[in-house]
Amino acid sequence: MADTGHWTEKLPAAAQEYIKGKRLEEVECIIADTAGTSRGKCMPARKFGKMDQMYLSDAIFYQTITGSYVEIDDIENQYAERDMVLTPDFDSAVAAPWAGDITLQIIHNVTDLHGKPIETVPRNVLKRVLDAYAAEGWSPVVAPEMEFYLVKQNTNPNHPIEPPMGRTGRQVISRQAYSMSAIDEYGPVIDDIYDFAEAQGFEIDTIIQEGGAGQIEINLQHGDAVKLADQVFYFKRLLKEAALRHNCFATFMAKPMADQPGSAMHIHHSILDSKTGKNIFTDANGGPTERFSQFIAGMQTYLPAATPFIAPYVNSYRRYVANFSAPINLEWAEDNRTTGIRVPISTPEGRRVENRVAGMDCNPYLGIAASLACGFLGMKGQLSPRDSAKGEAYDADRDIPPSLYDALAQLEECQPLWDLLGPDFTRVYIAAKRMEYDEFQQVISPWEREHLLMNV
Repeated sequence: MADTGHWTEKLPAAAQEYIKGKRLEEVECIIADTAGTSRGKCMPARKFGKMDQMYLSDAIFYQTITGSYVEIDDIENQYAERDMVLTPDFDSAVAAPWAGDITLQIIHNVTDLHGKPIETVPRNVLKRVLDAYAAEGWSPVVAPEMEFYLVKQNTNPNHPIEPPMGRTGRQVISRQAYSMSAIDEYGPVIDDIYDFAEAQGFEIDTIIQEGGAGQIEINLQHGDAVKLADQVFYFKRLLKEAALRHNCFATFMAKPMADQPGSAMHIHHSILDSKTGKNIFTDANGGPTERFSQFIAGMQTYLPAATPFIAPYVNSYRRYVANFSAPINLEWAEDNRTTGIRVPISTPEGRRVENRVAGMDCNPYLGIAASLACGFLGMKGQLSPRDSAKGEAYDADRDIPPSLYDALAQLEECQPLWDLLGPDFTRVYIAAKRMEYDEFQQVISPWEREHLLMNV
């Protein structure tokens, strides 16, 4: 990299505006790990401007959510902790407006020493899927919806998670979807969310109160899949920092409270012809195309095996409860929120498919990659979907795997997903998730103590 004056000229407008007239103190050189959290190195901005490249150990992609390391038998010298080469993606640079010093975050591209993308890196997994689309002349457009909870600070994992206290001094209540007064209860947090997002150059489409106590949904403008995944990655940290300023937590657990709805990351997809820019889901007469039906069929066929990427933890499967604002199957229909696959009302040009199965606890790169992969396989295989659902889809048979264990078993047998997402990545991912499941099985729950201690 050249001196500071040169590299800052490569930054997006919002980042340049943030540091304009200020002394840039620090740069965070980051990547997303398997869980979707930020890993990397911090350094003074003057040092960043003088560096040619940076290194980080590949061992971070062998870690589970608990910090344990998984062992893969057929990976030679797995724990040699080989260096990955990190180079900045300047287009991804955003402010860290909560930091004490003027700080920028920059997502880095990750390759091996020979310049080859490392397969286990989640951002590279998404790019691999997009390369498959590009080879067919297709360009995906996505729009994620982010649901999350603001909750009371919870420092003891043995205590249940509770809704936060609102500005009225009362605990916020549930079942008030779209309520403006409910949003006002935690207005100061929302104000900081808007301020942070503006400093980072993110455009929020809408913020609404969801059905749970303290549950919020943020919708983002549709666009390029990598850029939107970057935004969700950044937003998760932004939201946590905004909440901490007001003595509460922002959590992205799929099901943080037993008596409240779960949190999803609904993903909207449309596919453009790379040459014409037209939506391939719509024909010349404004009707749906075969590609549109095939994309839906691909989701119905492959999402069960892809579920570990969009529901990655044991807690994720607690969200799939009928009549609790979450799907339990992969039926599809127009304008029907009980189905796992929904076709929203739109213009012919905006025809899209919404995946309502993905949870907010997923890594956004992997969630979007897996969802697009399923649709891609449907189009390439020219699959046909089931008939659209009539009425409430909760009455149909469940076809979402009931547990992480069952989902992993299906993924292990799904070679098309292995090939599309990357065999090395998929093998490591399955091993890590199996280790997490086994660690969870060693925990004795309050339910077991309450009902089995004296009754069996």
